[in-house]
Amino acid sequence: MLACSSHDEPPPQTCSTVDQTGCQMGQVCEEVVGGTTGCFAPVTMRGTVVDATTTNTATPKPIAGAHVVARDDNGAAIANVAITDDKGVYSLAVPATRDANGTVQAAKYTLRADAAGYDTFPGGLRVALPIDLTTATGSPPVIQNPTTTIGLFPLQNAAAFGSISGSVKVDHAGGVLVVAESTAGHASGIADKSGAYTVFNLPASSYEVRGYAAGINVNPAMASVTAGTETKGVDLLAGSGTLGAVTGDLSIVNAQGGSVTSVVLAVASTFNETLGRGEVPRGLRVGNISSSFNITDVPNGTYYVLAAFENDLLVRDPDTTLGNTATLKVTVAGAPYAAGNFKVTGAIAVVSPGAVQAEVAASPVTFVWADDSSETGYTIEVFDNFGTQVWTTTMAGVSGSMDVSLPYAGPALTPSNYYQFRATSMKSTVPISRTEDLLGVFIAQ
Repeated sequence: MLACSSHDEPPPQTCSTVDQTGCQMGQVCEEVVGGTTGCFAPVTMRGTVVDATTTNTATPKPIAGAHVVARDDNGAAIANVAITDDKGVYSLAVPATRDANGTVQAAKYTLRADAAGYDTFPGGLRVALPIDLTTATGSPPVIQNPTTTIGLFPLQNAAAFGSISGSVKVDHAGGVLVVAESTAGHASGIADKSGAYTVFNLPASSYEVRGYAAGINVNPAMASVTAGTETKGVDLLAGSGTLGAVTGDLSIVNAQGGSVTSVVLAVASTFNETLGRGEVPRGLRVGNISSSFNITDVPNGTYYVLAAFENDLLVRDPDTTLGNTATLKVTVAGAPYAAGNFKVTGAIAVVSPGAVQAEVAASPVTFVWADDSSETGYTIEVFDNFGTQVWTTTMAGVSGSMDVSLPYAGPALTPSNYYQFRATSMKSTVPISRTEDLLGVFIAQ
Protein backbone atom coordinates (compact mmCIF):
# COMPACT_ATOMS: atom_id res chain seq x y z
CA MET A 1 0.00 0.00 0.00
CA LEU A 2 1.34 3.43 -0.90
CA ALA A 3 1.49 6.09 1.77
CA CYS A 4 -1.11 8.81 1.18
CA SER A 5 -2.42 11.67 3.28
CA SER A 6 -5.88 11.30 4.70
CA HIS A 7 -8.79 12.35 2.48
CA ASP A 8 -12.57 11.90 2.46
CA GLU A 9 -12.27 9.80 -0.70
CA PRO A 10 -10.15 6.65 -0.93
CA PRO A 11 -6.60 7.52 -2.02
CA PRO A 12 -5.31 6.28 -5.36
CA GLN A 13 -3.13 3.17 -5.28
CA THR A 14 -0.52 4.38 -7.76
CA CYS A 15 0.89 7.70 -8.85
CA SER A 16 3.73 8.99 -11.02
CA THR A 17 6.27 11.50 -9.73
CA VAL A 18 7.44 12.16 -13.30
CA ASP A 19 4.06 12.78 -14.92
CA GLN A 20 2.31 13.93 -11.71
CA THR A 21 -0.67 11.68 -12.37
CA GLY A 22 -2.69 9.44 -10.10
CA CYS A 23 -3.39 11.88 -7.26
CA GLN A 24 -6.51 13.77 -6.27
CA MET A 25 -6.80 17.51 -6.86
CA GLY A 26 -4.74 19.47 -4.36
CA GLN A 27 -2.22 16.66 -3.92
CA VAL A 28 1.11 15.82 -5.55
CA CYS A 29 2.86 12.51 -6.11
CA GLU A 30 6.03 12.23 -4.03
CA GLU A 31 8.70 9.61 -3.48
CA VAL A 32 8.33 7.62 -0.27
CA VAL A 33 11.25 6.14 1.68
CA GLY A 34 11.60 2.51 0.65
CA GLY A 35 11.15 3.00 -3.07
CA THR A 36 7.40 3.59 -3.35
CA THR A 37 5.35 6.70 -4.13
CA GLY A 38 2.41 8.39 -2.48
CA CYS A 39 0.01 11.34 -2.68
CA PHE A 40 0.43 14.26 -0.27
CA ALA A 41 -0.30 17.94 0.15
CA PRO A 42 2.62 19.76 -1.52
CA VAL A 43 5.44 21.47 0.34
CA THR A 44 5.38 25.13 -0.68
CA MET A 45 8.04 27.82 -0.47
CA ARG A 46 6.60 31.31 -0.10
CA GLY A 47 8.38 34.62 -0.14
CA THR A 48 8.91 37.91 -1.92
CA VAL A 49 11.29 39.26 -4.55
CA VAL A 50 12.42 42.83 -3.89
CA ASP A 51 14.85 45.44 -5.18
CA ALA A 52 18.06 44.73 -3.22
CA THR A 53 18.96 48.42 -3.04
CA THR A 54 15.83 49.03 -0.94
CA THR A 55 16.10 46.12 1.52
CA ASN A 56 17.34 48.38 4.31
CA THR A 57 14.37 50.71 3.98
CA ALA A 58 11.04 50.53 5.80
CA THR A 59 9.24 49.51 2.60
CA PRO A 60 11.42 47.44 0.22
CA LYS A 61 10.37 47.82 -3.42
CA PRO A 62 8.60 44.67 -4.68
CA ILE A 63 9.43 43.25 -8.11
CA ALA A 64 6.44 41.99 -10.07
CA GLY A 65 6.79 39.39 -12.81
CA ALA A 66 9.97 37.83 -11.40
CA HIS A 67 10.46 34.12 -12.14
CA VAL A 68 11.44 31.95 -9.16
CA VAL A 69 12.57 28.32 -9.34
CA ALA A 70 14.02 25.85 -6.84
CA ARG A 71 17.40 24.25 -7.53
CA ASP A 72 19.13 21.12 -6.27
CA ASP A 73 22.47 20.93 -4.46
CA ASN A 74 24.33 21.52 -7.71
CA GLY A 75 22.22 24.46 -8.83
CA ALA A 76 20.25 22.54 -11.47
CA ALA A 77 16.61 23.60 -11.67
CA ILE A 78 13.86 21.32 -10.42
CA ALA A 79 10.05 21.41 -10.30
CA ASN A 80 8.01 24.37 -11.50
CA VAL A 81 8.53 28.11 -11.98
CA ALA A 82 6.59 30.64 -9.88
CA ILE A 83 5.93 34.22 -11.03
CA THR A 84 5.62 37.04 -8.51
CA ASP A 85 2.46 39.13 -8.25
CA ASP A 86 2.28 42.94 -8.07
CA LYS A 87 3.45 42.78 -4.43
CA GLY A 88 6.47 40.68 -5.34
CA VAL A 89 4.98 37.59 -3.67
CA TYR A 90 5.50 34.06 -5.01
CA SER A 91 4.34 30.57 -3.99
CA LEU A 92 6.38 27.63 -5.27
CA ALA A 93 5.55 23.95 -4.71
CA VAL A 94 8.68 21.77 -4.49
CA PRO A 95 9.16 17.99 -4.46
CA ALA A 96 9.74 16.48 -1.01
CA THR A 97 10.39 12.83 -0.16
CA ARG A 98 8.18 11.52 2.68
CA ASP A 99 8.16 8.56 5.03
CA ALA A 100 5.18 6.20 5.27
CA ASN A 101 3.48 8.62 7.68
CA GLY A 102 3.87 11.56 5.32
CA THR A 103 6.69 13.25 7.29
CA VAL A 104 8.93 15.41 5.09
CA GLN A 105 12.45 13.97 4.87
CA ALA A 106 15.66 16.00 5.08
CA ALA A 107 16.66 17.71 1.83
CA LYS A 108 17.96 21.14 0.91
CA TYR A 109 17.13 23.37 -2.05
CA THR A 110 18.19 26.83 -3.08
CA LEU A 111 16.26 29.45 -5.05
CA ARG A 112 16.94 31.21 -8.33
CA ALA A 113 15.16 34.40 -9.43
CA ASP A 114 15.13 36.30 -12.75
CA ALA A 115 13.38 39.56 -13.64
CA ALA A 116 13.46 42.18 -16.38
CA GLY A 117 15.98 44.90 -15.58
CA TYR A 118 17.63 42.99 -12.71
CA ASP A 119 20.68 40.81 -12.28
CA THR A 120 19.86 37.12 -11.84
CA PHE A 121 20.12 35.66 -8.34
CA PRO A 122 22.28 33.80 -7.56
CA GLY A 123 24.85 35.29 -9.86
CA GLY A 124 28.25 36.87 -9.76
CA LEU A 125 29.46 36.47 -6.19
CA ARG A 126 26.08 36.03 -4.59
CA VAL A 127 25.21 32.47 -3.67
CA ALA A 128 21.87 31.18 -2.44
CA LEU A 129 21.64 29.72 1.06
CA PRO A 130 20.26 26.17 1.31
CA ILE A 131 16.68 25.89 2.56
CA ASP A 132 15.94 22.77 4.64
CA LEU A 133 12.62 21.18 3.71
CA THR A 134 12.17 19.88 7.27
CA THR A 135 11.59 23.48 8.40
CA ALA A 136 8.18 23.42 6.67
CA THR A 137 5.32 23.98 9.11
CA GLY A 138 1.52 23.81 9.02
CA SER A 139 -0.92 21.77 7.01
CA PRO A 140 -0.34 21.96 4.09
CA PRO A 141 3.38 22.45 4.89
CA VAL A 142 4.87 25.88 4.06
CA ILE A 143 8.39 27.32 4.27
CA GLN A 144 8.57 31.08 4.69
CA ASN A 145 11.59 32.69 6.35
CA PRO A 146 14.34 35.24 5.56
CA THR A 147 15.94 32.85 3.04
CA THR A 148 12.78 32.90 0.90
CA THR A 149 13.04 36.69 0.48
CA ILE A 150 15.18 37.38 -2.59
CA GLY A 151 16.84 40.70 -3.37
CA LEU A 152 17.76 41.52 -6.97
CA PHE A 153 20.17 44.28 -7.96
CA PRO A 154 19.04 46.56 -10.82
CA LEU A 155 21.05 46.52 -14.04
CA GLN A 156 22.46 49.71 -15.49
CA ASN A 157 20.74 50.91 -18.66
CA ALA A 158 17.96 48.32 -18.29
CA ALA A 159 15.95 49.99 -21.09
CA ALA A 160 18.55 48.77 -23.60
CA PHE A 161 17.59 45.13 -23.01
CA GLY A 162 14.86 42.96 -24.49
CA SER A 163 13.68 39.42 -23.82
CA ILE A 164 12.82 36.14 -25.56
CA SER A 165 9.96 33.82 -24.61
CA GLY A 166 8.46 30.62 -25.93
CA SER A 167 8.00 26.97 -25.06
CA VAL A 168 10.28 23.95 -24.83
CA LYS A 169 8.19 21.30 -26.57
CA VAL A 170 9.66 18.10 -25.14
CA ASP A 171 8.45 15.61 -22.57
CA HIS A 172 9.18 16.61 -18.98
CA ALA A 173 10.34 20.10 -19.95
CA GLY A 174 10.18 21.48 -16.41
CA GLY A 175 13.64 22.65 -15.34
CA VAL A 176 15.21 22.71 -18.81
CA LEU A 177 17.91 25.40 -18.92
CA VAL A 178 17.31 27.74 -21.88
CA VAL A 179 20.27 29.83 -22.99
CA ALA A 180 20.19 32.62 -25.58
CA GLU A 181 23.67 32.93 -27.07
CA SER A 182 25.17 35.72 -29.19
CA THR A 183 28.38 37.65 -29.69
CA ALA A 184 26.54 40.51 -27.94
CA GLY A 185 26.16 38.46 -24.77
CA HIS A 186 24.06 35.72 -23.27
CA ALA A 187 21.37 35.14 -20.70
CA SER A 188 19.36 32.16 -19.52
CA GLY A 189 15.96 31.16 -18.19
CA ILE A 190 14.28 28.06 -16.81
CA ALA A 191 11.31 26.27 -18.42
CA ASP A 192 8.31 25.52 -16.21
CA LYS A 193 6.39 22.24 -16.19
CA SER A 194 4.44 23.24 -19.29
CA GLY A 195 7.68 24.12 -21.10
CA ALA A 196 7.09 27.89 -21.02
CA TYR A 197 10.22 29.98 -20.56
CA THR A 198 11.43 33.59 -20.65
CA VAL A 199 15.00 34.81 -21.02
CA PHE A 200 15.36 38.37 -19.70
CA ASN A 201 17.94 41.13 -20.17
CA LEU A 202 19.35 40.53 -23.64
CA PRO A 203 21.14 43.27 -25.59
CA ALA A 204 19.66 43.96 -29.01
CA SER A 205 21.06 41.32 -31.36
CA SER A 206 20.37 38.03 -33.14
CA TYR A 207 20.47 34.96 -30.84
CA GLU A 208 20.69 31.22 -31.06
CA VAL A 209 18.40 29.82 -28.37
CA ARG A 210 19.28 26.39 -27.00
CA GLY A 211 17.79 24.07 -24.38
CA TYR A 212 19.86 21.86 -22.07
CA ALA A 213 18.95 18.99 -19.73
CA ALA A 214 20.29 15.48 -19.26
CA GLY A 215 18.51 12.93 -21.43
CA ILE A 216 17.07 15.43 -23.93
CA ASN A 217 18.31 16.75 -27.27
CA VAL A 218 16.61 20.04 -28.15
CA ASN A 219 16.85 21.67 -31.56
CA PRO A 220 18.07 25.28 -31.36
CA ALA A 221 16.03 28.22 -32.69
CA MET A 222 16.98 31.68 -33.90
CA ALA A 223 15.52 34.92 -32.56
CA SER A 224 16.12 38.65 -32.92
CA VAL A 225 15.89 40.96 -29.92
CA THR A 226 15.00 44.64 -29.95
CA ALA A 227 15.57 46.88 -26.93
CA GLY A 228 12.54 47.25 -24.73
CA THR A 229 10.49 44.48 -26.39
CA GLU A 230 9.71 40.80 -25.83
CA THR A 231 10.31 38.47 -28.77
CA LYS A 232 7.57 35.85 -28.33
CA GLY A 233 6.87 32.42 -29.75
CA VAL A 234 10.44 31.17 -29.93
CA ASP A 235 9.67 27.47 -29.45
CA LEU A 236 12.29 24.77 -28.99
CA LEU A 237 11.42 21.38 -30.47
CA ALA A 238 12.69 17.94 -29.56
CA GLY A 239 15.79 16.97 -31.49
CA SER A 240 16.79 13.64 -32.95
CA GLY A 241 20.00 11.70 -32.57
CA THR A 242 21.68 9.90 -29.73
CA LEU A 243 22.91 11.45 -26.52
CA GLY A 244 26.58 11.63 -25.61
CA ALA A 245 28.73 11.12 -22.55
CA VAL A 246 31.78 12.81 -21.04
CA THR A 247 34.46 10.72 -19.37
CA GLY A 248 37.72 11.67 -17.74
CA ASP A 249 39.93 11.54 -14.68
CA LEU A 250 40.31 13.88 -11.75
CA SER A 251 43.48 13.96 -9.61
CA ILE A 252 43.41 15.31 -6.06
CA VAL A 253 46.80 16.63 -4.95
CA ASN A 254 47.95 18.16 -1.65
CA ALA A 255 44.55 17.53 -0.08
CA GLN A 256 44.18 18.96 3.43
CA GLY A 257 40.88 17.38 4.38
CA GLY A 258 38.92 17.04 1.14
CA SER A 259 39.12 13.64 -0.52
CA VAL A 260 36.19 13.63 -2.95
CA THR A 261 34.37 16.21 -5.04
CA SER A 262 31.74 16.44 -7.78
CA VAL A 263 32.22 17.01 -11.49
CA VAL A 264 29.78 19.06 -13.56
CA LEU A 265 29.29 20.24 -17.14
CA ALA A 266 28.69 23.98 -17.44
CA VAL A 267 27.30 25.40 -20.70
CA ALA A 268 30.27 27.08 -22.37
CA SER A 269 28.51 30.33 -23.30
CA THR A 270 27.58 30.91 -19.64
CA PHE A 271 31.11 30.35 -18.33
CA ASN A 272 32.64 33.30 -16.47
CA GLU A 273 36.42 33.16 -16.91
CA THR A 274 37.08 35.43 -13.93
CA LEU A 275 34.88 33.57 -11.46
CA GLY A 276 35.59 30.19 -13.02
CA ARG A 277 32.01 28.97 -13.04
CA GLY A 278 29.01 28.62 -15.34
CA GLU A 279 25.45 27.33 -15.43
CA VAL A 280 24.93 23.59 -15.07
CA PRO A 281 21.89 21.97 -16.73
CA ARG A 282 19.68 19.53 -14.90
CA GLY A 283 21.34 16.14 -14.47
CA LEU A 284 24.83 16.94 -15.80
CA ARG A 285 26.62 16.18 -12.53
CA VAL A 286 28.28 13.21 -10.88
CA GLY A 287 29.24 13.16 -7.20
CA ASN A 288 31.62 11.42 -4.84
CA ILE A 289 34.46 11.54 -7.36
CA SER A 290 38.08 10.93 -6.39
CA SER A 291 39.47 9.69 -9.72
CA SER A 292 37.60 8.69 -12.89
CA PHE A 293 34.18 10.13 -13.80
CA ASN A 294 31.48 9.45 -16.38
CA ILE A 295 28.62 11.87 -17.08
CA THR A 296 25.96 10.19 -19.24
CA ASP A 297 22.90 11.31 -21.24
CA VAL A 298 24.63 14.52 -22.30
CA PRO A 299 22.78 16.58 -24.94
CA ASN A 300 24.61 18.08 -27.90
CA GLY A 301 26.52 21.20 -26.97
CA THR A 302 29.79 22.72 -25.81
CA TYR A 303 30.65 22.58 -22.11
CA TYR A 304 33.38 23.26 -19.59
CA VAL A 305 34.23 20.34 -17.29
CA LEU A 306 34.48 21.67 -13.75
CA ALA A 307 34.83 20.48 -10.19
CA ALA A 308 31.56 21.53 -8.52
CA PHE A 309 31.58 24.40 -6.05
CA GLU A 310 30.78 22.76 -2.74
CA ASN A 311 33.26 24.31 -0.26
CA ASP A 312 34.81 20.85 -0.02
CA LEU A 313 38.31 22.07 0.99
CA LEU A 314 39.40 21.66 -2.62
CA VAL A 315 39.98 24.10 -5.50
CA ARG A 316 41.07 23.79 -9.10
CA ASP A 317 44.88 23.52 -9.15
CA PRO A 318 46.13 26.95 -10.33
CA ASP A 319 49.71 25.82 -11.03
CA THR A 320 49.95 26.36 -14.79
CA THR A 321 53.50 24.95 -14.91
CA LEU A 322 52.08 21.47 -14.28
CA GLY A 323 50.24 19.26 -16.72
CA ASN A 324 46.47 18.77 -16.58
CA THR A 325 45.67 22.10 -14.94
CA ALA A 326 44.03 23.80 -17.93
CA THR A 327 40.23 24.14 -17.89
CA LEU A 328 38.74 21.35 -20.01
CA LYS A 329 36.35 22.36 -22.80
CA VAL A 330 34.41 19.69 -24.67
CA THR A 331 31.95 19.57 -27.57
CA VAL A 332 29.47 16.69 -27.37
CA ALA A 333 27.72 15.47 -30.51
CA GLY A 334 25.96 12.19 -29.80
CA ALA A 335 28.96 10.08 -28.81
CA PRO A 336 31.23 9.50 -25.81
CA TYR A 337 33.90 12.19 -25.39
CA ALA A 338 37.13 11.57 -23.48
CA ALA A 339 37.79 14.91 -21.78
CA GLY A 340 41.18 14.00 -20.29
CA ASN A 341 42.50 14.70 -16.81
CA PHE A 342 42.42 17.70 -14.53
CA LYS A 343 43.70 18.40 -11.05
CA VAL A 344 42.30 19.87 -7.86
CA THR A 345 44.31 20.77 -4.79
CA GLY A 346 43.80 21.63 -1.14
CA ALA A 347 42.30 25.09 -0.62
CA ILE A 348 43.62 27.92 1.55
CA ALA A 349 41.21 28.44 4.45
CA VAL A 350 39.42 31.80 4.67
CA VAL A 351 39.36 33.26 8.20
CA SER A 352 37.50 36.54 7.58
CA PRO A 353 35.42 38.00 6.16
CA GLY A 354 33.21 35.32 4.63
CA ALA A 355 34.66 32.19 6.25
CA VAL A 356 31.32 30.36 6.09
CA GLN A 357 28.99 32.54 4.01
CA ALA A 358 28.66 36.17 2.92
CA GLU A 359 28.85 38.56 5.86
CA VAL A 360 28.71 42.30 6.44
CA ALA A 361 32.20 43.79 6.76
CA ALA A 362 32.62 47.22 8.31
CA SER A 363 35.18 49.62 6.87
CA PRO A 364 38.14 49.44 7.00
CA VAL A 365 38.09 45.81 5.82
CA THR A 366 40.97 43.50 6.70
CA PHE A 367 41.36 40.19 4.90
CA VAL A 368 42.56 37.19 6.93
CA TRP A 369 43.41 33.70 5.67
CA ALA A 370 45.40 30.68 6.79
CA ASP A 371 49.06 30.67 5.82
CA ASP A 372 50.21 28.28 3.12
CA SER A 373 53.58 27.13 4.48
CA SER A 374 54.87 26.34 0.99
CA GLU A 375 54.53 29.89 -0.32
CA THR A 376 57.03 32.66 -0.96
CA GLY A 377 54.31 35.29 -1.41
CA TYR A 378 50.65 35.99 -2.13
CA THR A 379 48.53 37.68 -4.77
CA ILE A 380 45.33 39.21 -3.37
CA GLU A 381 42.38 40.20 -5.57
CA VAL A 382 39.02 41.83 -4.84
CA PHE A 383 36.08 41.39 -7.21
CA ASP A 384 32.68 43.04 -7.31
CA ASN A 385 29.45 41.06 -7.67
CA PHE A 386 29.71 40.95 -11.46
CA GLY A 387 33.21 39.45 -11.39
CA THR A 388 35.02 42.70 -12.21
CA GLN A 389 38.36 43.06 -10.48
CA VAL A 390 38.36 46.25 -8.41
CA TRP A 391 41.74 45.84 -6.70
CA THR A 392 44.79 43.59 -6.71
CA THR A 393 48.09 43.60 -4.88
CA THR A 394 50.93 41.31 -3.90
CA MET A 395 52.71 40.71 -0.62
CA ALA A 396 55.73 38.80 0.57
CA GLY A 397 55.37 35.47 2.28
CA VAL A 398 55.13 35.18 6.04
CA SER A 399 56.64 32.75 8.49
CA GLY A 400 55.95 31.84 12.09
CA SER A 401 52.25 32.73 11.85
CA MET A 402 49.20 30.51 11.35
CA ASP A 403 47.20 33.33 9.70
CA VAL A 404 47.96 36.09 7.23
CA SER A 405 46.19 39.47 7.26
CA LEU A 406 46.09 42.38 4.84
CA PRO A 407 44.06 45.64 5.08
CA TYR A 408 42.09 46.61 1.98
CA ALA A 409 43.72 49.58 0.22
CA GLY A 410 41.75 49.87 -3.00
CA PRO A 411 39.02 52.22 -4.27
CA ALA A 412 36.08 52.98 -2.00
CA LEU A 413 33.60 50.10 -1.79
CA THR A 414 29.91 50.75 -2.44
CA PRO A 415 27.76 50.14 0.67
CA SER A 416 25.40 47.13 0.44
CA ASN A 417 27.25 45.75 -2.60
CA TYR A 418 28.77 42.26 -2.63
CA TYR A 419 32.52 41.71 -2.97
CA GLN A 420 34.91 38.78 -2.72
CA PHE A 421 38.57 38.64 -1.79
CA ARG A 422 40.76 35.87 -3.12
CA ALA A 423 44.22 35.01 -1.87
CA THR A 424 46.50 32.95 -4.13
CA SER A 425 49.70 31.54 -2.68
CA MET A 426 52.76 31.82 -4.92
CA LYS A 427 56.08 30.00 -5.07
CA SER A 428 58.26 32.49 -6.84
CA THR A 429 55.98 33.46 -9.79
CA VAL A 430 53.97 30.23 -9.85
CA PRO A 431 50.49 29.99 -8.22
CA ILE A 432 50.19 26.89 -6.04
CA SER A 433 46.86 27.22 -4.20
CA ARG A 434 44.08 29.69 -3.43
CA THR A 435 41.07 30.31 -1.24
CA GLU A 436 37.76 28.49 -1.80
CA ASP A 437 35.71 29.50 -4.85
CA LEU A 438 32.58 30.51 -2.89
CA LEU A 439 34.14 31.92 0.29
CA GLY A 440 35.66 35.29 1.15
CA VAL A 441 32.43 37.01 0.08
CA PHE A 442 31.40 40.11 2.04
CA ILE A 443 28.90 42.95 1.95
CA ALA A 444 30.41 46.43 2.21
CA GLN A 445 29.03 48.63 4.96
